[in-house]
Amino acid sequence: MGIIGDLLGVGRAVRDVAEVFVPNKTATAEFEHLEHKASVAQFGAEFMRERGGWFNNFVDGLNRLPRPVFALGTVGLFVFAMWNPVAFSRRMVGLDAVPRELWWLLGAVVSFYFGARELHYVRTRSQKRTGAVQMVSPQDTENAAVRDWQARQ
Repeated sequence: MGIIGDLLGVGRAVRDVAEVFVPNKTATAEFEHLEHKASVAQFGAEFMRERGGWFNNFVDGLNRLPRPVFALGTVGLFVFAMWNPVAFSRRMVGLDAVPRELWWLLGAVVSFYFGARELHYVRTRSQKRTGAVQMVSPQDTENAAVRDWQARQ
């Protein structure tokens, strides 16, 4: 279409219509670059933490123990069952004698522990996200009306 098409505005109109069916590769690449930068910044922010005293470090270490202990304990049960099946079955009979209500209580304690932990991370992630890098879509960078509206917000 060349210079005449650009002068008449036809080139831009054709490009805009074509982008409805085939995405603009440049805008997509820019968006993917911004998305990658935001994810790297968020990843880096997760590992930056304030230096605490010995007690804070000790409590942080204790808070990191339950998941590995549960995982390794479960694997350990399988190893123990293969190593000494008679002793394993005796211990399982003992576990079978535990009342159902106590199992419910243990399940509630474990669920609330991990639920509260996950909720804590979700809250701190959302606080970091609002203060850190904001995600930008390709449409935001190309549409002047949207840019003006965002500037007024």
